[in-house]
Amino acid sequence: MTDLPLSTLDVAAVAWFLVSVGGYRLITERGPLARRSIVAAVQRQRVAWMVNMGGRENRMLDAVLLGTLSQGNAFFASTSAIAIGGLSALLASGDKLQGLMEQLPLAVQSNPVLWQLKVLFLVGICIYAFFKFAWAFRLSHYVAIMIGATPASLEPDHPGRDSHAVRTARLIGIAGEHSNGGIRALYYAIAAMAWFFHPLAFIGAVTWVLAIMIRRDFFSRSLRIVATPE
Repeated sequence: MTDLPLSTLDVAAVAWFLVSVGGYRLITERGPLARRSIVAAVQRQRVAWMVNMGGRENRMLDAVLLGTLSQGNAFFASTSAIAIGGLSALLASGDKLQGLMEQLPLAVQSNPVLWQLKVLFLVGICIYAFFKFAWAFRLSHYVAIMIGATPASLEPDHPGRDSHAVRTARLIGIAGEHSNGGIRALYYAIAAMAWFFHPLAFIGAVTWVLAIMIRRDFFSRSLRIVATPE
């Protein structure tokens, strides 16, 4: 027990978390490796989907697929909101849980201020995830409008139809980026739970989650299946 709410090890753990989150986002969204990720591969498939959609007379299948995707975002937004409520309740009555967790082997002792900061840290991550999923859900409504506005002509060389389809695919891609951001936030929230036990456990959990995401985004079997030649 110290007078300072954060120890040097706690600060190092939080710094590693921020560097990992920010660095991985730069790599997957802005870095030179971004085009090799599963996110980029899926985006190319979205463009192909929307171009094919423009050539179909009946677009009911596309509406059903879009509705399924949007419902996933709605589910995760609701889950994030429930997590925010539960953690907020923990702020008011977490003394018993703190005492129970600190009795576990290798668990570090925390002063009440540090305990509250850890809970607030988790709340912040869940709030971030909620806004990401909620905006992705809202963007799916805009995509539905774009699909409805696609030119109805079935001519192969209809002017503007393919460009409209590409713009629609880009909008779906933006929704996908926000949805991916929300899912990653939930991964990070799981890693942040390790901070309640020990800062070193927090560092290890962040590294473990980062390794999982790198494998899934750049080295997974799913990427080999989805990826198409440039």
